[in-house]
Amino acid sequence: MAPIKHFAPPAGIKAPPLSFATRVGDLLFVSGIPGFDDNGALPEGFEAQFGFVVRNIQRVLKEAGADFTRLVKVNVLLTRASDVATMNTLYSEAFGPPPYPARTTCVVQALPNPAMLIEIECVASLGN
Repeated sequence: MAPIKHFAPPAGIKAPPLSFATRVGDLLFVSGIPGFDDNGALPEGFEAQFGFVVRNIQRVLKEAGADFTRLVKVNVLLTRASDVATMNTLYSEAFGPPPYPARTTCVVQALPNPAMLIEIECVASLGN
């Protein structure tokens, strides 16, 4: 049976009861990551939130010894369908160059904080 390792939120980050990521064997499951800045504030605007989501995911992956090249699956949750085209452009810049990981994009009615416009969760392979 593969050991399980949990990655807690960084010190000083007020988070709900969850692990930022959980490693099982060679797979790392990253929880839904919102676009909060270092002070726990949620910036206005989709592009700003997307930028912080990407940065926050990079931090979680780095702590586990990975980066975007190790991603195998990404789930993107948006609260506005009108942000899909912008998200695709920003996503290709942040997660590129191809090949990209498998991805699902869903437009949801709401996220936990009413001001959240995006949340991304992902799975990375840490094996060879």
